[in-house]
Amino acid sequence: MSEPNPRSLLGAFIRAHRERLPVPTKAAGRRRTPGWRREELADAAGVGVTWITWLEQGRDVSASPQALARLAQALQLNAAERASLFDLAGRRDPVEPAEPLSTLPAQVLALPGLMRVPAYVLDHAWTARAWNAPAAALFVGWLDTPQTEKNLLRYVFLEPRAQTLIADWTERSRRLVAEFRSDFSRRPRDAAMGALVEELLAHSPEFAARWRQQTVLAREGGERAFHVPSKGLVRYEQTTLIVAAHPEVKLVCLAPII
Repeated sequence: MSEPNPRSLLGAFIRAHRERLPVPTKAAGRRRTPGWRREELADAAGVGVTWITWLEQGRDVSASPQALARLAQALQLNAAERASLFDLAGRRDPVEPAEPLSTLPAQVLALPGLMRVPAYVLDHAWTARAWNAPAAALFVGWLDTPQTEKNLLRYVFLEPRAQTLIADWTERSRRLVAEFRSDFSRRPRDAAMGALVEELLAHSPEFAARWRQQTVLAREGGERAFHVPSKGLVRYEQTTLIVAAHPEVKLVCLAPII
């Protein structure tokens, strides 16, 4: 099988979705193919017919995010289809992601309770919204009492007990900031995330130094070690899962390494 050409895939995608559109009620003349004509799509999207033709033919033509956004609207794409259009075109959607939910569904909040290992749910601003008893027992000063601040970054950088608990705190805190920046970049105007960054810049020189480095990393799993007073050094394998219906939500699980 030959390697797929992204331009050809994009062209096939556009044509398929153009042909699935219902024929305009005022359309005149017989049609050899279903759906809209290229001229009708071009008119609805405010672009040239030649541009649509060349895109469908897989030619190397420029497709700006703004033009793709108008094309997505004209094709009546749903959210997943719109994301595919931009992925195939190699462009970033100029439309801001949907606002994160302030109240998470009960079934999402119930996830940590289904785990036997330490597990917790983080919202888009990295505040723990649910956790189980093993997680509360491990993260002293964060999840062990209802009164403590539940944001992970505030805990790591503003709670002195975090530096004692987290083995290799310097490296882990560096990675956390780089991983958070990846999420922050998707929502640069989010009020909660912005306020969190401003607070940490003002109160944590360590956070400020790492934030200025502009390092961006994807959130990864791997081995995590903690200094637990009653057990000594304890190691876990961390896995972070994204909730499909709520991609801004993370379920973090820590499986003990025997």
